[in-house]
Amino acid sequence: MTPFVDIAFLILSFFIMATKFKPVEPVKVETPNSVSSDILKESNAMLITIDADSKVYVNISALKEPDEKLTAIINGIASSRGLALTDAEKANFKHAPILGVPFSGLKSYLNIPNADQGKTKQPGIPVLDSLNNELVWWIAETKKVFAGDKLLFLIKGDNGSKYPTFEAVINALRRNEEFKYNLITSQEGAPVGTELYIERLRKSK
Repeated sequence: MTPFVDIAFLILSFFIMATKFKPVEPVKVETPNSVSSDILKESNAMLITIDADSKVYVNISALKEPDEKLTAIINGIASSRGLALTDAEKANFKHAPILGVPFSGLKSYLNIPNADQGKTKQPGIPVLDSLNNELVWWIAETKKVFAGDKLLFLIKGDNGSKYPTFEAVINALRRNEEFKYNLITSQEGAPVGTELYIERLRKSK
């Protein structure tokens, strides 16, 4: 029995050290449920989050050369919007957990240490004014940097968010000629007897 006990402890130790725990979300969002069979794969992506107060945030991830991509995006934003960002502030952008501030407050937000950014309350990116929908600029710059690469646009909206904000997000995508996007939802069980239910049942066996 002793060798078996040793093996059990070795396996337990391996799983404890190898397990990756889900990080705390910087913005809490309760997504609606769906029975979609599609599972999003890891990819270059721009995540647009709408919280319960209808505030809009962005987070950009790149599979290859993430530092170079994010540096190019913040350089483009600083240049197009006339923002005098320092190298340190641009470096902070690359490690920000999520960003939801207007351009007028971007410099101040990027002066906050990365460890404290997730604890800082952000007002959200202005989107409701059709003449000053700042999300349009973030999408345009991200598209430019990822030109030639596959890029997913993901929208994660809270159940309590208001429709005008969602519509403004969609309009920002349209103004950049982006008509395809993925809605992130919480997956629920398919209705019994449907093709999706039967397929999931077959895969689980």
